[in-house]
Formats: sequence, C-alpha cells, structure tokens
Amino acid sequence: MSTKEYIESGILESYVYGLLSKEENKEVQQMMRDHIEVQKEVEAIEQAVYRLSTGTAPYLSALNYEKIKTKLGLGPKIIPLKPKRFITYTGWAAAIAFAIGTYFYYNQNQQTKTEFNVVSTDNEKLKTEIELITNKSEEYTNVLNFIRRKDVNNVELGGQAISPSSFAEVFWDKESNKVIVDASGLPEPPPGKVYQVWSLKLNPLTPTSIGLLDDFVSNETKLFEVENVNDAEAFGITLEPAGGSKTPTMEQLYTLGTI
Repeated sequence: MSTKEYIESGILESYVYGLLSKEENKEVQQMMRDHIEVQKEVEAIEQAVYRLSTGTAPYLSALNYEKIKTKLGLGPKIIPLKPKRFITYTGWAAAIAFAIGTYFYYNQNQQTKTEFNVVSTDNEKLKTEIELITNKSEEYTNVLNFIRRKDVNNVELGGQAISPSSFAEVFWDKESNKVIVDASGLPEPPPGKVYQVWSLKLNPLTPTSIGLLDDFVSNETKLFEVENVNDAEAFGITLEPAGGSKTPTMEQLYTLGTI
C-alpha cells in the first residue's frame, strides 16, 4: 500500500479518534516516523478536531487588530478633535471595529462549518468502513466455524501437470450439501479466464459443474461457496473461458482430489 493510499484509507482518522487497537496504534506511529507526509496528515486531523472542540468564537490578536486599524486610517496618528465631535468619531470607530469583528467572526464561523462538514463526512466514511469490516469479519467467522465442524468432509486437491504447485481444498457438509472451496493455492487467472469447480463420478467419469470462482482477484480470503454436490466421488478445478464451460477442459485441469 502506498503512502497516499494509506492516508486515504481512513486509518489516520481512526487513530486520532482513538478507535484503533494497541497494535494498530503502533503501526500508525511507525508510519509517522517513517513518512513525514503521514505525520503532517495526522497533525492536520488533530488541528481540525481541536478547532471544533474550542468552539466558534473568533480570535483577533492585538497586533492584527492594530494593522487593520492602520489600513482603515485609524492607526497611531493623532487627529485633533473638538470635544463636541468626540462622541461622533468614537461611535464611528466602534461601528467600524464592530464591522471588522463581525466580518472575522463570519469568516471563522464559515471555516468552522466547513471543517465540521469535512469531519462529519470523514465520520460517515469511517462508520461505513467499520460496518464493512464488521460484516466481512462476521462472514469470515461463519466460514471458519463451518470448516472446523467435525461432520464436514475435507477433500484436498493436488496440483496437476499444467500447474504442479497448485492446490485447493473442498469443505463439504453432506447433510446440508453446503460446499466451500479454499482456492488460496491457485494462481491468479489471466484476463478473460475463470476457475470452474467440478464434482466427479468416477465410473464412468461424469463431471458436473458446481460453480465458478468469480471475482477471484478481489476475494481476499479466496473462500468461495459453490452449488450442491450430490453424490460426488472427486472434485476438480479447471481454467475455463469467462462464463464457464459445459464440459471441463482437461488440458487446463489445475487441481484434482478424490473423496
């Protein structure tokens, strides 16, 4: 993952909000030490949160206030005034100062609203990511619970001539006919190709397609649930054109295993 992708992943916001585990915090801290842009991004997020927490009241330093007065002709030069006009000039000065304060307050308020909207958007993005991770975690846990059951048959598929180093595993619950294929030992299929899973009757040899391993690249776990198996005696996985084939291409048989 590049530094840009790491920054855009949302993990830095989670770090600032205190949502990460101890190990994840150590990872972010290491990234901050190794990459100055990551450190700057964390500091920017912290500043945004700090500005939100300190309210919307504008701050105008005495130095900046004097600079503004000078530009408006209210600077340090002394203009002799008649006593009866003092209240009038003071009123105008107060009105101008009030207008300046209102202007800066408005700008500060708009900036705060913008920052709040950004943080709110980030929070929604973070919430969505957390929900997605939670759903994936629950799905993965369900799969693990399934394959660990004692009544689930575990069939190992070894590599064949076209790819001797390939391997796969089939988990089959005969009672429910649920089948999950662990295809983590298969290489990434080339463009326009897809892996197809077959249940086999051996005498005579009768192959039946039970599913395609679609979205192979995007499936991080490489665990796929396929169709019912019925009375299979063996399983095989072939590489087929996109969309699958009616019969297996035996020259493209990657893995095979008997029950």
